[in-house]
Amino acid sequence: MKNFISILFALLSSLFVLAQSMPVLFEKGVVSNDAVFGFTLSPDASHALWVQSNNGRRDTLFVLEAELINGKIQPPRIAGFSAGAAAGKWKDIDPLFSPDGKTILFQSTRPVPGQPQRKGFDIWAISKTNDGKWSDAWHLGNAVNSDSSESFASISNNRNIYFTSNLPGNLGGTDIYISRFINDSYQPAENLGPVINSGERESNPFIAADESYLLYFSTKKENAFGEVDLYISFNKEGKWQTPVNLGTPINTALAEFCPFYHPQQKRLYFARQAKRQGGGMIENIYVVDFDPAALAR
Repeated sequence: MKNFISILFALLSSLFVLAQSMPVLFEKGVVSNDAVFGFTLSPDASHALWVQSNNGRRDTLFVLEAELINGKIQPPRIAGFSAGAAAGKWKDIDPLFSPDGKTILFQSTRPVPGQPQRKGFDIWAISKTNDGKWSDAWHLGNAVNSDSSESFASISNNRNIYFTSNLPGNLGGTDIYISRFINDSYQPAENLGPVINSGERESNPFIAADESYLLYFSTKKENAFGEVDLYISFNKEGKWQTPVNLGTPINTALAEFCPFYHPQQKRLYFARQAKRQGGGMIENIYVVDFDPAALAR
């Protein structure tokens, strides 16, 4: 009976995914220009940020931002905190708004004040000040950051941070970790374990505000649609459940990554990547109507 219920749920999940609207290219020419990924949108849908690369190559990475007025996106500009990256001094990636819209996490190779230069990315943040302006960028410290590279950090209501790294003792490739915010400080990172992580790559964790589900990408899983697919796992009584492939039309033979769910809009934004002839990648932002609750067991 248990196996029958699992099979039935899988079939119903597939029907749900197939019934979704098709993902559409987001703001062609203004945002999607074949060299972007890592889109995020403020809770009130008035402020967007995303990553711009050099024609899909990783030698230049910086963050662009734009205002939205009456739902219409305005001409983008270099985000204030990312001017150094745009000038080629370092690289900035993966901006993500906090659920309350008052903090933006991002990752950077910029120097950490008073510390030796790190080889990879660290997690940084900016926060809104009392006058409504954004603060200078600040480093999240060594409980979260390490000598390994940390990327794609998302934050929950209670300020727990989920992120990607390849810390010593990982299960393979890159894994997803949590750093819990306890007594006003971040604790050492914990691996989310073998239900989420595997011997391949798991990355780009987007955590629900209440930590009830986790969206992320995984590579080379059985019955995947492409080498890199998006998955969702639900948290039941503190335990992560077997991940569910988001299926078609979200996942394709190409690579889907950088998921960002906007609960007010009930829309999933994500990046899709294809190889570019002559080197680099073609990368754009897509958006689709989506409701995680419809996939909850």
